[in-house]
Amino acid sequence: MTQNKKAAERKIICDDVLIAIRRIIQSVDLHSRYLVRHFGLTGPQLIILKEISNRKEVSISEIAKAVSLGQPTVTGILERLENRGLIIRRRSKSDKRKVLISITETCQLLMEKAPPPMQEHFTNLFNSLQDWEQSMILSSLQRIVSLMDAKSIQVAPILAEAGPISEASEKLFEQETHFKGSNKGKTFIEAETRLK
Repeated sequence: MTQNKKAAERKIICDDVLIAIRRIIQSVDLHSRYLVRHFGLTGPQLIILKEISNRKEVSISEIAKAVSLGQPTVTGILERLENRGLIIRRRSKSDKRKVLISITETCQLLMEKAPPPMQEHFTNLFNSLQDWEQSMILSSLQRIVSLMDAKSIQVAPILAEAGPISEASEKLFEQETHFKGSNKGKTFIEAETRLK
């Protein structure tokens, strides 16, 4: 095999890897936009609401631990959910320092219509794979993370936008709700840029 042919084949493989990464990113973005557009929820909001509804009543620290997000992040999301009438906070009778969270009837109706979080679908399919295939996928993805110098980025095991983009999408949703759709059609990245 000539050097040129080998280089051309490597470029094709590299391009295919980059295309696969873009498809994953776009899939998460499309799912997030679908949630916001049809249910008024971001991915992290849906995951937190599912966790609360599974437990009936739960503390903020328990939610944060269950969904692998920081407590300040969870607190901010809960404030937005409370403002929309989807959750209720109350002091624990046994420990007045503890605040317990539960979903409202409105939220229960919304949860019955909302799709499962994206990672639930992924987890079910991933768990159906054989052990060797799961290990191979993990190893390959870890290598890609290393190649992209992304090892130091701290993330939760949630297939949803997180951090500034997620917060921007929540702010955008609130603006759409208050200003009658003046920002409809904006992507989350556009929202993040606009809201900085």
